[in-house]
Amino acid sequence: MRIPQTKLLRLGAAGRAFSWPGIVMALAIWEFAPRLNLVPSGYVPPASSVLADFASILKTNAFWDDVGSTMLAWAVGMWIAVIAAVAAGMLIGSNKYAYRATRFLIEFLRPIPAVALIPLAVLIFGITTEMKVFLVVFATFWPILFQAVYGVRETDAVARDTARSFGFSRAEIFWHVTLPSAAPSIATGIRLASALAIVIAVTAELISGGPGLGTAILAAQSAGSNVRMYALIFAAGLLSYIVGTLIVVIERRLLRWHPSHRKAVA
Repeated sequence: MRIPQTKLLRLGAAGRAFSWPGIVMALAIWEFAPRLNLVPSGYVPPASSVLADFASILKTNAFWDDVGSTMLAWAVGMWIAVIAAVAAGMLIGSNKYAYRATRFLIEFLRPIPAVALIPLAVLIFGITTEMKVFLVVFATFWPILFQAVYGVRETDAVARDTARSFGFSRAEIFWHVTLPSAAPSIATGIRLASALAIVIAVTAELISGGPGLGTAILAAQSAGSNVRMYALIFAAGLLSYIVGTLIVVIERRLLRWHPSHRKAVA
């Protein structure tokens, strides 16, 4: 199901308005639940211990090397997926025959979880950055493609006909009508895919190994250092949040002309 841009932005604005009380409450529960023996402190250490360890690993080169490895796969994979999915989405969405011909294939391939392809990716690429990039591209291609296709198909027909009546060529209609109309939908797909890309990169490292945050989390768990394991998990979550926030900021600046953004801000 395609997710409306306006609804997502309104949910995001509402979430930001009420985020701090939720964060404080979550940290309080995390801190006191193990200290009051509501959960075993050996499995779930208090928040203060985890955050102190997180602060300490920020000073180590090994941590930043792991972050760099994970983010390299994220960046390259997202770049390839965005270019390929937007180009394919423009083509499929603009042509009814292409849409009908590919609809079943898209609906069939889209639900396949990328982690199910890890054995195949390891077989082809080995435990390398290319393996993680392949998985990130596969996982993120479909949400961006889906949003691009339906963004193009929902272009206002009256606007297209008006442009055609003024003598616009097909290329001019595409650049001045279709692409601006589909841009918010494409941006939504990119935003959703960006968080998914980090999840897939970390999961691939957890399962197959190779440098990155996932492997560091697994190494900490194997060494029995639960505090370090939770600190690295916290780092992965924080990284995903920062990336998502940056994408929202860029999206707002690039699409500030669109009514959905003006309504969300209002």
